[in-house]
Amino acid sequence: MKPAPLPSSIWTDPLLLLACGLGSGAARFAPGTFGTLAAIPLYWFMQPLPLLYYAVLTVVLFIIGVGLCGYAARKLGVHDHPGIVWDEVVGYLITMFMAPAGIIWIVIGFVLFRLFDIWKPWPIAWVDAKVAGGFGIMIDDVLAGIYAAILLQMLVILLP
Repeated sequence: MKPAPLPSSIWTDPLLLLACGLGSGAARFAPGTFGTLAAIPLYWFMQPLPLLYYAVLTVVLFIIGVGLCGYAARKLGVHDHPGIVWDEVVGYLITMFMAPAGIIWIVIGFVLFRLFDIWKPWPIAWVDAKVAGGFGIMIDDVLAGIYAAILLQMLVILLP
């Protein structure tokens, strides 16, 4: 059964608005894809940071996301409502950790992250089904981001 569309309260509740990717999660189709697209400007800002700063900021966004996603799930009455896309934002940032600069890598990272987030190979699907709360909403996308980051780094090495 498809969850109900996001309520109009996402536009007036700042925490819900953040959890829903500044409204990108309100897309009528593929909200996770739109949430990942919303992560690109944030990545663009973070990409020039030293690796340590990038990593620390990503961890901070993950910790914030656990609370935000848990809050949004309670407000919406649905665990991991498709409109909650903060997890996609953090997953994409993980994918892009140490990625080379350039639009081609942004696109490749986007495609790889979406592939792993949708496909959910082991243990991602298991974690998605078994871990609850804000941490559960976040952790499957963290794992998808790690898988995508590994493959992205392999492509960096293999492609000229």
